[in-house]
Amino acid sequence: MKYLFKKIGLSAVLILSLSSAVIAESAKGYIANIGTQANLQGLERVKQILVAPPFLPKHQQKYSGKPRIIEMEMIIKEKEIEIEPDVFVQAMTFNGSNPGPIMVVHEGDYVELTLKNPKTNLLVHNIDFHAATGALGGGALTKVAPGEQVVLRFKADRPGTYVYHCAPGGIMIPYHVVSGMYGTIMILPKTGLKDHKGNLVTYDRAYYIGEQGWYIPQDKEGNYKRYPNAAASMSDTLKVMRGLVPTHITYNGKKGALIGKGAMKAKVGETVLFIHSQANEDSRIHLIGGHGDLVWPGGSFNNTPTVDRETWSVNGGEAVAAIYTFKQPGIYAYVNHNLIEAIMLGGAAHVSVEGEWNNDLMEQVQAPSKIIN
Repeated sequence: MKYLFKKIGLSAVLILSLSSAVIAESAKGYIANIGTQANLQGLERVKQILVAPPFLPKHQQKYSGKPRIIEMEMIIKEKEIEIEPDVFVQAMTFNGSNPGPIMVVHEGDYVELTLKNPKTNLLVHNIDFHAATGALGGGALTKVAPGEQVVLRFKADRPGTYVYHCAPGGIMIPYHVVSGMYGTIMILPKTGLKDHKGNLVTYDRAYYIGEQGWYIPQDKEGNYKRYPNAAASMSDTLKVMRGLVPTHITYNGKKGALIGKGAMKAKVGETVLFIHSQANEDSRIHLIGGHGDLVWPGGSFNNTPTVDRETWSVNGGEAVAAIYTFKQPGIYAYVNHNLIEAIMLGGAAHVSVEGEWNNDLMEQVQAPSKIIN
């Protein structure tokens, strides 16, 4: 405790202590009222290896067998990341990435997560699954201090794409989220994705995009400040957060992470599933040069997808799935169509598509030349 007082100050320690006490108190009731043991006898156990975004772990697009227990492990990492040249944040992450990795299971499966908080970290963490039922999405049962681990299991009974995030209690909930600590789980229907007419839909590729608003303090000269750890940056960051306007927006943890060499890839004729996650602010997605052939409102695969969307909404605390079949080669800009946020703050990505150009869809009839009266 002396170390914390010295490093981060009295106010920060009080907030840390209060948030831990609140979540600990809320957990008591849930633990005391745990009911009959779930009957999982005979269910197959499958280990899922999580991967860094924008990629998805290996998975089947449909699975009609018996429910399985999908085992996965995530390690919480408090780490400094550079979100653009010479701009650093003390991030809190699941598995070291922003956003945290996407999990993929099927309706009826059981998700069994081992969550580890290494002793090298400073703060208490947990995980709240928007896809789960009860106990604050699992948040009340997963609080881990540095040096601890916990195992949570829940039934994936709502097909769709959902946010998960850290929610240790009080002011620490928004602080952890705006420090990068969120991710997504996709629960696929057993019979696969369906279009608005009930027909099976498959995808050739899938990409996962996490949109993050950062709130970075500046010094008197306007330079962005740098801190030794996530606890030390908290007081200044909370002041910026109160303005409700992010200083930076990133897709997958760094400005330009999905542009140039990092651009998402596709080929003409391929159908691509895009999963867009936003844990805090609202967003609106537009694929410049393309469309949303199918978009599942709110991310729920129980909802009938809307068709031929120009732009689609992703509310704060949602992950939304959309599908598009590419018809032309070239670079497509995938943007938050608040263009101030896209161009000035960083909310943009690219899709690089290979293939043969179709002049019937678009053609430059005349190249730029001098105006003729």
